[in-house]
Amino acid sequence: MITSTMITSTIRDHITVLHSDELPAYLYDLSALRKYAAAVRAALPAEVELYYAAKANPESGILAALSTVVTGYEVSSGGELTHVRKAVPGAPLAFGGPGKTSDEITLAVEGGVERIHVESEHELRLLAARATRPMDVLLRVNLPLDAGTLHAVPLAMGGRPTPFGIDPARIDACLALLAGPECRRLRLRGIHAHLASGLDAAAQLTVAQRIVDWTMHLARRHRIRLDEVNVGGGMAVDYADPAARFDWTAFGAGLARILDRHPGLRLRIEPGRALTAYCGWYATEVLDVKRSHGEEFAILRGGTHHLRTPAARGHDQPFTVLPVDAWPHPWPRPAATADAITLAGQLCTPKDILARRVPAPASGLRAGDRVAFAMAGAYAWNISHHSFLMHPRPGTHLLS
Repeated sequence: MITSTMITSTIRDHITVLHSDELPAYLYDLSALRKYAAAVRAALPAEVELYYAAKANPESGILAALSTVVTGYEVSSGGELTHVRKAVPGAPLAFGGPGKTSDEITLAVEGGVERIHVESEHELRLLAARATRPMDVLLRVNLPLDAGTLHAVPLAMGGRPTPFGIDPARIDACLALLAGPECRRLRLRGIHAHLASGLDAAAQLTVAQRIVDWTMHLARRHRIRLDEVNVGGGMAVDYADPAARFDWTAFGAGLARILDRHPGLRLRIEPGRALTAYCGWYATEVLDVKRSHGEEFAILRGGTHHLRTPAARGHDQPFTVLPVDAWPHPWPRPAATADAITLAGQLCTPKDILARRVPAPASGLRAGDRVAFAMAGAYAWNISHHSFLMHPRPGTHLLS
């Protein structure tokens, strides 16, 4: 099992020297990211391609730090395509996501995208009409999942009615299209099926095996060759236990067993959050501590307009308190006294909560102390509602 500590000395030391006016700030430990990503790569069979889902964190420094480890990058819009191409020139790109526009498809064709994940018959025709060169495609299929898996996952992208992918009943029609003259520049390489997010290694392997089995059955039934299967991402990240990690070693061993049964098959995975969540911290400071109707609240500089993840997922963001001894005011320093405390931001909404009724830190929590929220390296700043109340944008610090 790959593990790491909750906060690195590099991050702690840097937060300590930041001036109050430089908070809030995002801090990324790129050395820790490279080390972790390299361990993930080492746990996977050589035949498994590791693509990073740029949507998780498209920060240019993050993309560049991963460039020596990942096979390529998965993008899901024309904006991401252009951004990633600039940040890591020449890196292989796969273009996925529903609702691709005509302009985005043209951009993918002209921008040298290696793979396009086609989501519908209409999208297949749109790509065929704009393909000025041979294009490799994977058909994204919304395969059914068993009820147990669907019940267990926090976010299902498939396995039930969703906007994602092609219904299995329409795959034959897509294959007929691909065999016709209008798709002469399109080359079907295989199947893509990102069905769920938040699965542990055992459940991920079960889903991967199902996708491969379905693909091989399809190939035999139509007497075609399908050499590639993309089983997506969605590896579990446990915000309640920052020390826990997805079991990449067990996952890699399971993928090796699948490959042993299918010589010549190429597998591809597209983790995002599971690669970068642990390298990022959102650092801020306590502005006030107060009591309301029997509960204590620490009011922080910043909030969910910078770090939307806990509000979006309904969890408590793990954090570390960095005490600051200096207190510049002549009046008493507000401090937590209860056993539990809620950490809230500056927004004019009761939903601006980063951690609710969590155990009060043993070191205490006072106005002026600093708080470092861990696991902020994915789906954090880039998914937040930045303009609400027009607070300043947090700083960004890329630490090697």
